[in-house]
Amino acid sequence: MKMVYWNYLRSLTLITAFVTISAERERIASIPDELLKVNGVTEVYSVAGDFELVAIVRVKAADDLAKVVTEDFAKVRGLSKTKTLIAFRCYTNYDLEHMFQIGFKN
Repeated sequence: MKMVYWNYLRSLTLITAFVTISAERERIASIPDELLKVNGVTEVYSVAGDFELVAIVRVKAADDLAKVVTEDFAKVRGLSKTKTLIAFRCYTNYDLEHMFQIGFKN
């Protein structure tokens, strides 16, 4: 059963990117809802520091990420600057294997 699980996980492989966003102050509250309508944007966080928002983007291909950032985000009024960080690996404390094995018997 482990091989079936591994193949299933490989089929879910996505490119994950963190897009830091500088935004116009008066638009900060409304921008997250607009970004969440963009295909591939899974989460938007308001943050403290050099940026106002961080969007998590998960897509299947680099071309999809390019479209999200350069075309779709460009349509959102109030974004003044973005910086995209692409994840290579995910390290987590969550037991993902256990979560995906619900219903599987070893």
